[in-house]
Amino acid sequence: MISGGPGPCDDRAVPLPRSAAVLAAFLGVAGAAHFAVPDFFDAMVPDVLPGGPRPWTYASGVAELGVAAAIAAPRTRRLGGYAAAALFVAVFPANVQMALDWSDRSPVEQAVAYARLPLQIPLIWWALRVARPRPAAAA
Repeated sequence: MISGGPGPCDDRAVPLPRSAAVLAAFLGVAGAAHFAVPDFFDAMVPDVLPGGPRPWTYASGVAELGVAAAIAAPRTRRLGGYAAAALFVAVFPANVQMALDWSDRSPVEQAVAYARLPLQIPLIWWALRVARPRPAAAA
C-alpha cells in the first residue's frame, strides 16, 4: 500500500523537540556569525594554533553549522548532540583566550568575557540532554 503522508522512517514524522530546535538555532546563528563577522572570532583564536586565525574561524563556523544541521534532523540528532557537547569543550580555549585578551577592556566587557567561561558547563549539559534518547510516547 502506498501512502501519501510521512512514514515511520521519514524524518518529517518525528517532531523536533523544543530544546533541540533551540540548540540547533543557537548553533546555526553562531556558525553563520563566523562568516558574517569573522574579525570578532579571529581575535579569539588562541595563538598556539598553527597558521592564521581566519581558517580556524571558518572551520569552527562550518563545525557549528554542521552540528546544528545534525541536531535538526531526527536521524542524526543523537550524534549531533554529542558533537555539540564536544564542540563546546573544544571552543573553551578560545573563550579563555578572549578573557585573557580582554583584560585591558572595560569592567563590563571583562565581566562578559569571564562570564562566558562557566557558561560552557550548561551548554555541554544541554547538548548531552539533546543527545540522550527519549522514551517512546505512550499510546
